[in-house]
Amino acid sequence: MSKRMDNQSSVSEFLLLEFSAVRELQILHFFLFLVLYLAILAGNLLIISAVAFDKHLHTPMYFFLTNLAMQDLGSVSAIIPKSMANSFISARHISYSGCIVQVFFFVFFVGSDFFLLTVMAYDRYVAICNPLRYEMVMNRKACTQMVASVWITGLLYSVLHTGGTFAVPFCSNIINQFYCEIPHLLQLSCSNSYLAEVGALVFSAIIELGCFIFIILTYVLIFTAVLRMPSVQGRQKAFSTCLPHLIVFSTFIFTGWFAYLRPPSDTPSDLDLALTVIYTLIPPMMNPVIYSMRNKEIKVALAKLFACICSSKSISFTLCM
Repeated sequence: MSKRMDNQSSVSEFLLLEFSAVRELQILHFFLFLVLYLAILAGNLLIISAVAFDKHLHTPMYFFLTNLAMQDLGSVSAIIPKSMANSFISARHISYSGCIVQVFFFVFFVGSDFFLLTVMAYDRYVAICNPLRYEMVMNRKACTQMVASVWITGLLYSVLHTGGTFAVPFCSNIINQFYCEIPHLLQLSCSNSYLAEVGALVFSAIIELGCFIFIILTYVLIFTAVLRMPSVQGRQKAFSTCLPHLIVFSTFIFTGWFAYLRPPSDTPSDLDLALTVIYTLIPPMMNPVIYSMRNKEIKVALAKLFACICSSKSISFTLCM
């Protein structure tokens, strides 16, 4: 299939960017992504299992954290397995429908991720600035409604962008990225109708900027309240509950900025590829580490979980003997 298909308004498949044409490097890419993917799966599944297993973690903060872990699992699962499969069989193609599915689910999970981080900032604000009203404000019904709103908003967000992207005719089928990324897909448009999706992107950027400002203002109020606390221990505890969320949010935002504020080029760039890999893999991989590293409750829950698993295996082994 040619790079530029004159007088054609559709393509049957797209060709994704190869990490390398050298077979040995393709296999290396496959195993590298496999290790990273398994690490992301293990880390996030451990967080989900720990929260589900330990009833002491059945609180709003860990309820949100469980949803964040599910979103991280979804975002990497939408794009990484296809890239690994292509490297393993030395291929580049992805079907038109497969590209639609990839864009839909990736935007859905990443968009939901961002909206959930905004809700989690509000949760920390209520917990620290209005602790006496926390249980009343962040009750189970309110938390469920917030999370449902996050997922529904992410779904609408994805439908908007997926529909806007694939409503345009494509004059090329070569994507200069290792997955179907919207800015690179828009470069393949052979009409001005892509401006509708550009408008949707601008609208989304405004919404995301509003969420970003909300989170920043929320943390200004949080830090102001924390610094007024008379107890040093109280300040340390408050900071320890906010720091993981702040690090996760910063990682998500800054890697995304580095990846998307650079205009997509017509020719493949190693820097663009590296930034995209960082943006898609680092936040989902680091989130479980960040929340576990400074969180004694998560550590205790994981220790109990491992102890339970080990004891179950011992009992099973004894019965087999």
